[in-house]
Amino acid sequence: MPLEDGDPLRPGGRPVHGQVSGVPGMGEPSLRGTTAPGGGRTDVMAEGWEPGPALGDGDVTPGAAPQRARQPEEALMSELSELVQKVVKSSSWWERHGMDISILACSFLLLPAGFLCLRSAQAIPFLAGVLTLGVVHHTLTVKGSHLASHNALTESKSWSKVWAIFFIELCSAFTVEQATYNHVKIHHGYTNVIGLGDSSTWKLPFLNRYVYMFIAPLAVPVLTPLVALDLLRNVEWKAALRTLCCMFLGFYCHYWLLLHVSGFQSPWSALLCMLVTRSLLAHPYIHVNIFQHIGLPMFAPDRKPRRIHLMSLGVLNLPRNPLLDWSFGHSLISCHVEHHLFPSLSDNMCLKIKPIVSRYLKQKKLPYNEDTYSSRLRLFLHRYEELMVHAPPITELVGIQ
Repeated sequence: MPLEDGDPLRPGGRPVHGQVSGVPGMGEPSLRGTTAPGGGRTDVMAEGWEPGPALGDGDVTPGAAPQRARQPEEALMSELSELVQKVVKSSSWWERHGMDISILACSFLLLPAGFLCLRSAQAIPFLAGVLTLGVVHHTLTVKGSHLASHNALTESKSWSKVWAIFFIELCSAFTVEQATYNHVKIHHGYTNVIGLGDSSTWKLPFLNRYVYMFIAPLAVPVLTPLVALDLLRNVEWKAALRTLCCMFLGFYCHYWLLLHVSGFQSPWSALLCMLVTRSLLAHPYIHVNIFQHIGLPMFAPDRKPRRIHLMSLGVLNLPRNPLLDWSFGHSLISCHVEHHLFPSLSDNMCLKIKPIVSRYLKQKKLPYNEDTYSSRLRLFLHRYEELMVHAPPITELVGIQ
């Protein structure tokens, strides 16, 4: 599993009085346009953080000086990659893939119990069925689709394609080609770059803060397939036909099981149950995607720092949470920085390399952004107009010429 300064191997300040130090601040496929999910704070200059000579943007400035500036940064990324590579090579298959596969397998095994609980006329078993199916749905569609889009479930290219179609198209009702392009190529390739990976796909400026944060997420199960259908215009007809078949099969299987296993008497009651279970964790799903990028430094396409600085500045980790760790995966919650640096690592491996990455970035005086879920929620409610309605300001960092 090679380590490169791009997408191959796959994985940062600390909260200070509700803000992250260093910079104040699907998974699932995107819901609008052709950019992908993402989401931090807009006061971007770090107190006490001096970029120094390693912060050269060799991509944009002509001449020999940028070339010299590029070398220290590439050395930083290479050094970190070597440290992570050692951990990956010393890890067993169970650590690299088995742990996450077992979580997805357990979710499948819980499906019969969830559908059977819905047969009960008593409130507690029925609600247990709704909760079970809701958690299973998000585990398959968010965690499964996210890992599959990064080929993190297996080292076999053939099986990676199979799992991508299964989790992204059958379970999530999205097209593999668009999901991969939007998330892997755009969001990961241009994290927090204005007009590309700046997470604008998650912004709905015509909604007020309370509608967006607490009501709109309920529409995710309806909006996702509608957006997917619209994006089918951008793929080949064979891929579009395959996606349509998988989407129909996924929806129909869910609907059929509710009618014939759970015992729903009418189509409308079954459809309502589908909506409830599929939107059970929609609020944290939307919140996580905006909390971890929006509000952190944003860059112009021709003035962005190179990879290690781009990811340490523009990505934020949330604390561990048992429910979200299971349903969304570590790489989307507490190891999002590690995931953006090494995207092809599984959730469990991102968790394993987290101490190495955090220690390395702090030793090199680079930001390692962390904040709590409640702190980010308060921030977005307080600064919704600035962060989610108006265009974000472009970051100018000392040291980038």
